[in-house]
Amino acid sequence: MDDPELDKIRQQRLAQLQAQQGGTGDPNHAKNQEERMQAMEEAKLTILAQALSQDARARLNTIKLSRPEKGAMVENMICRMAQMGQVRNKITEQELIQLLESLNSQMPKSSSTVKFDRRRAALDSDDEDF
Repeated sequence: MDDPELDKIRQQRLAQLQAQQGGTGDPNHAKNQEERMQAMEEAKLTILAQALSQDARARLNTIKLSRPEKGAMVENMICRMAQMGQVRNKITEQELIQLLESLNSQMPKSSSTVKFDRRRAALDSDDEDF
């Protein structure tokens, strides 16, 4: 059962899977990466706290609840603006609304449709005469 070729193939496959997942198998690497992600998240929250007024933060949090991907996009955009020096004063709620409207005009419209299947309602047995 101890075939050296089989062991070699297993080691190659394990290395390939670890490379695909971006991990080296080292628990310290995963821990360091998690710490970096937490530090980046804290930095983003600090920037947002400095750049947004309380009303604007509340509106942004509401947006994040309803559309998380859009909320993350707006957060990243505000962070980039603050890092590039485009934000002089705190962004008010009205300024955030204007920013959102300009972002909505640039975004492609999503065509979500609702389709009703009325045939099921037409086949209801309540209307049958006995």
